[in-house]
Amino acid sequence: MFRSFFLAGFEGSTGYNRHGEWFDQVVATGHAHNVDADYRDIAAHRLHAARESVRWPLVDQRGRHDFSSLAPFVEAARRNRVDIIWDLFHYGFPRDVDLWSNGFPRRFADYCYAVARFIMARSEGPCVFTPVNEPSFMAYAGGEKGLFAPHATGRGWELKVALARAAIAGIDAIRAACPTARFVNVDPLCRVVPPPDRPDLAAQAEDFNERLVFQSWDMLCGRLLPELGGSPAHLDIVGVNYYWTNQWELTATPDAAGIIPPLAAGDPRRAPLDALVRAVCKRYRREVMITETSHIGENRGPWLHEVVRASEALLSEGAPLRGVCLYPILGMPEWHARDVWTPMGLWDPLSHDDPAAGRQVCEPMLAALRSAATVEALHRRALAGPAAPGETPRWSRVTRRGAPVMSTMRARRRG
Repeated sequence: MFRSFFLAGFEGSTGYNRHGEWFDQVVATGHAHNVDADYRDIAAHRLHAARESVRWPLVDQRGRHDFSSLAPFVEAARRNRVDIIWDLFHYGFPRDVDLWSNGFPRRFADYCYAVARFIMARSEGPCVFTPVNEPSFMAYAGGEKGLFAPHATGRGWELKVALARAAIAGIDAIRAACPTARFVNVDPLCRVVPPPDRPDLAAQAEDFNERLVFQSWDMLCGRLLPELGGSPAHLDIVGVNYYWTNQWELTATPDAAGIIPPLAAGDPRRAPLDALVRAVCKRYRREVMITETSHIGENRGPWLHEVVRASEALLSEGAPLRGVCLYPILGMPEWHARDVWTPMGLWDPLSHDDPAAGRQVCEPMLAALRSAATVEALHRRALAGPAAPGETPRWSRVTRRGAPVMSTMRARRRG
């Protein structure tokens, strides 16, 4: 899809945290001030695409659209030849929007249509959108545990359905504005295991892994609650967010910030990343991207080496993995504690008091990125076209409307 396999993800969360405080990570990381330099920096390291957030609360002023917060990013992307996946709803929403109301999908669709027209008129590259970022996590954090606005509890399923309905309406609106648009539908890829002394919980863990974690994607493609209007064309590209925290014991207790202690790195119960992504490819028969992945501190380099190895394995066997987004690419403050900074990403700020003043590169992570030449070569080869005579046939790209084309290998497997 993009000129580079690896992308840079600029943390773009907005909203009201568990304390009711407004946060805007585009400003907090210094990216709002440094966008031109940030795009030049990533391009210098051969990252020619990025994930970027359109901040819905800033653009949508009671149904009237003000693009002054978006225009500098669109212009900087064009100047620096960086292709963008535009997130349209990254947790934050306008204060006058009621996510529980029947009017929510229509309001969101109108906003999506306006943004798509604005971006299409000013972009030379592909127009790619993520309508709703992480609906499963948003449903958990905002609808089940009260960690984000709308600060509800016990309404996670209801919010998940509302977000799916809005995403479907948004996709339809974007296609009306930009028929060639592509969609990367992003959600966490998680996995749980039963405690060693609780084999009786194996079936419950399997239900989580095989059903619950896929609910939002299943709604989009019409497998679950087809009355919402989902279809295979709405799913398009499956974006999986995967961090070191995404595997845990089923009975683990979350902390005050909603974080569940993950399985240890050496825990034999951890499934390899390539196995998890392979399962998604087989389930949906769609192009897949790893849309967020990262670690913290000194673990950044080893983690990226692990991601590189998994990507090489998947691409070598012909899996339709179209990219990996290093997210966040910049160190960032915590959502619920603005003064606490997490060292994650390729660059850390030299000063937390003035994050736009300068940045320091994480050398081990940069070395891991530079070691990925084989992955980039496999990526270019996968996008070049059909396999040569005698080669294992590869999955072809999906069509513009999201319908997959079956390879000759898959056809043989199905008889």
